Amino acid sequence: MAKFEGVKWAPGQMRYFLNEKTFEMFEAEAKTYAATRSTYYASFLCFEGIRYFCRKNEQGNLELVFLNWDQNLERFRKSMAFNLSRTQQNIVPTREELEDIFIKKYFSHPVMRPFLEEMAERGVQGYLRPFTLDEEHSMGVTFPNFPSIRAVTCMYNEYLGEPFVGVIIPHLVRALGANGTGCLKLGINYLMSIKAIDEAKALIPEAAAVLFLDDKPYLPIEQREITEWDSSCCLFALSDNTVIKIPESNLILPSVTIKGMVAILKKMNIKVEERPFTYGELLARVKNNELVAAASVGTAGILNRCEKLVLVDDHFKVIGEHRPIKNHPLYQKLREIREYYWDVYRGKAQALPELQVFRYEII
Repeated sequence: MAKFEGVKWAPGQMRYFLNEKTFEMFEAEAKTYAATRSTYYASFLCFEGIRYFCRKNEQGNLELVFLNWDQNLERFRKSMAFNLSRTQQNIVPTREELEDIFIKKYFSHPVMRPFLEEMAERGVQGYLRPFTLDEEHSMGVTFPNFPSIRAVTCMYNEYLGEPFVGVIIPHLVRALGANGTGCLKLGINYLMSIKAIDEAKALIPEAAAVLFLDDKPYLPIEQREITEWDSSCCLFALSDNTVIKIPESNLILPSVTIKGMVAILKKMNIKVEERPFTYGELLARVKNNELVAAASVGTAGILNRCEKLVLVDDHFKVIGEHRPIKNHPLYQKLREIREYYWDVYRGKAQALPELQVFRYEII
């Protein structure tokens, strides 16, 4: 299963109450009470994943670097808003308020400095994980009365990585388009992700990722559309030098990273088609050896190429297997765009207009 490797957590966890607009810093292991609606009913339980880089700038001060994180903050706002009532929408923080909370209050807190100094020295990746809770000690089935944002952060070496094995899971649905939940980072979606990986491992023990179809299991399986991986979006590289990106919808998380991938691909003069991609087309492309690679694209791992994708029918019987065409130029290009994207964080590659860099000096 996809996981973080080489993780080291920062020594502090933050809490910010939305109603009172108050900030607190706790030890990293700070717990939440069991009697909360967030625990029992997933009320006000959403999260975000934000990649960053920490380095020393020319003045010798710590500098945090984010890429397109205004889109992460907006996605987090939308997830919060979904979890609140109509009368509570006014307490959803603005992007500017979230920026202030995370940069000026959390990362700038003295307890965080040794952690950031180590990050800058090692040159490793950082991952900010804000999440929400209802802090009220209650088990009532209502909207939260004491909603808060908490956040932790870590440095890490790798997420998912290559090579990995993927499996199509047609009999489970990750989210429902009618509810508009697939486009949000809600805890309820990710339970289905890990359940699907458990199913995949029963078929292929080395399975690390699952590729979901749409929420229309009543259709013939060939007509159903590919949506996304269990915890990331996907790109499909074809032998005619075209890359397929699945359009955003209520089933697809609006990936911040994949927008950067598309911008870099276009800079490299690679054609990108944003269109539905049915399971029938995927089966045909695999059969005709026209699929160069299926890639997982997400915040933590950036882009990882699938080493083996197992295709099944609607009875969960294996009907095909994809292996990447490693001698195809496009296979190597996918690796190059991953490195380019990370190099933008490190200041080693040009920031394209679609890749907005945010820098914050920590004094």
